[in-house]
Amino acid sequence: MWRVRSPLGVSARSARVWRPSPERDEPLESKRQRFAAWSPRSIRRLFALCASISTSIHPQSENAKPFTMVKFYDSSFSYDYSFPAVTLAYFLRYPNPYSTHVLSTDVIERRFDPDTQELHTVRLHLKRSKLPGAVLKIIPRSLLGASNAGDTQSYILEHSVVNIREGWMDTISQNLEWTGVLSVVERQVFRRPADIFRNNRCEKSAAAHGLLDAGPNETTDVETSVTLHSKIGENIRKRRAARAAADAKAAELEEEQPAKVGFFKSWSTASIQRSIELIGLRRAEKSQPNAKEGMKIVLQRMRQGGLVGVLEGMRQDREKILVGRNDVNDRS
Repeated sequence: MWRVRSPLGVSARSARVWRPSPERDEPLESKRQRFAAWSPRSIRRLFALCASISTSIHPQSENAKPFTMVKFYDSSFSYDYSFPAVTLAYFLRYPNPYSTHVLSTDVIERRFDPDTQELHTVRLHLKRSKLPGAVLKIIPRSLLGASNAGDTQSYILEHSVVNIREGWMDTISQNLEWTGVLSVVERQVFRRPADIFRNNRCEKSAAAHGLLDAGPNETTDVETSVTLHSKIGENIRKRRAARAAADAKAAELEEEQPAKVGFFKSWSTASIQRSIELIGLRRAEKSQPNAKEGMKIVLQRMRQGGLVGVLEGMRQDREKILVGRNDVNDRS
């Protein structure tokens, strides 16, 4: 198994912050060249998009809790394969033609509980992704560890539990990087339908070739949910609250009124937060169908050639990924 070294992070202090130019008479072309990466027009578009989603925006009071936004994505479908086959394909799904962005997969921990008949597995995935241009206009590349083209790498922690006795598998995956920008938690629950559930079905299918001959019409139901949460602006609001508390204490001694946070400052951080979550939600909606198709390919290989067919397909996909990466490096 090949590995790719994780990129080094860059301190947030070294990131550049966009500030509007005080020179109003500056030529338009000069402004475009100076602020190509931080276009105010693009940011205004993001704010307008956020305003169209929310019916109202309320300024935060002095005692209000931090403004948090959470978005969900839910889907459900069924695989035309037995539960043992689907659970095995889940652990063998990388690489496949629909997951060329996955660079490596490592098992961190695996244990079996004989009392509950549950298999616990913790894995670490290294994935390559291309950040949307809208995100790069809001957050500097140096802060995200991205290249000039917007390419970056991130680690995904996956924890799964397979219950052999009851016939279900529960998986949770979460990104370990950029959590301050956007935290993405994906949960999938695989279940054998209740009408065909039998405790000995796993044992029968395990004895069959390829773990697929458990029944002619057996299926596996899958429920997927994705939760997105952006923490952009929360640290800023905490610092403002601390400064406001200090100013209020000083004002009590000087008999002055404490300074209050303006409405537009609160609206800006909330809008950026909502924009990032909306971008992440749209990417989740596009990536879930690809993940489903990748699982189907692994299941088809298992049906045609058993475990040997799956491993051979993984080897071919890995070679294609390496060849494509070398071609990109040669062109660059």
